[in-house]
Amino acid sequence: MRFSSRPSLFGSAFIRSFVSGIALCASIVIFSPQNAAAAADKAGRVVSIGGALTEIVYALGRQDDLVAVDTTSVYPPEALKDKPNVGYMRALSAEGVLATDPGLILMIEGAGPPDALELLEAAGVPIVTVAEEDSKEGILSKITTVGEALGDAEAANGLAQSVGSAMDRVAAKVGAIKGERKTILFLLSMQGGRLMVGGEDTQADAVIRLAGGVNAAAGLTGFKPMSNEAIVSANPDVILMMSGTGMVAPGADEIFSQPALSQTKAAKDKALILMPGMYLLGFGPRTPYALAELTERLYPGSFDESDPLLENMASQSVSEKQ
Repeated sequence: MRFSSRPSLFGSAFIRSFVSGIALCASIVIFSPQNAAAAADKAGRVVSIGGALTEIVYALGRQDDLVAVDTTSVYPPEALKDKPNVGYMRALSAEGVLATDPGLILMIEGAGPPDALELLEAAGVPIVTVAEEDSKEGILSKITTVGEALGDAEAANGLAQSVGSAMDRVAAKVGAIKGERKTILFLLSMQGGRLMVGGEDTQADAVIRLAGGVNAAAGLTGFKPMSNEAIVSANPDVILMMSGTGMVAPGADEIFSQPALSQTKAAKDKALILMPGMYLLGFGPRTPYALAELTERLYPGSFDESDPLLENMASQSVSEKQ
């Protein structure tokens, strides 16, 4: 597993709201989605732990079945507004989850801690742990797993086909890009002048590649500090950051005044892209839209202005509150 290297935005806690972690559920009895659907005797009482899973439940039209979500479930906005919250996916309280009287728990791989999972197992609540993979195949697997767990495989297959087709269209547009590919530096944080970036084996790396970019931090693995010398040498064309974290993101002037970044092509062109974290890195049903937006912002004209994949381009970048 590769998830242990994914730290947080502006600190070690937050990025985990957007990514999955070490497979802490090894000791849990994992129900197959089909068995979980059959075993759940409290129909319509689903707890969703993982933002992408909650998005899928809503996309399937099954939001009325949700009795609670976790803090990573930031989209659609009504998920956190209307549903009880069981807390952060890596710091779950078994008592808090069980207080919602769940009939089924949908849980993204990496949720925890282990002792809470053991208590949930002991309570006999069906738990479906959904694998995390930063790819088209991973998204489609999430959709079909959630659909089967909810006993709605037909609707899930339809959604998976739609999302898969959209991912293929993005890939075709990316493949048609002419000229040199842009080098992107995903900047996680810059506290105290210490630049934390997204290297290989991260959602950020996957998104950059799927949008036709080259990761400026490809020599690193995970989210790690990158030296000033390495940043200057990589000379990224664009800086990519998450927005909507509940904290004020640094402005372009502040970012590009940092000594290493000030010497890059990105600083010369003031090339900074901010996108909501769960939208950008969630690898859920909205990922084709996020990739289309990022591709279009990197390579203007890659998509027709009227392309449905760009219909939320303006609003998605500013509306998601986390």
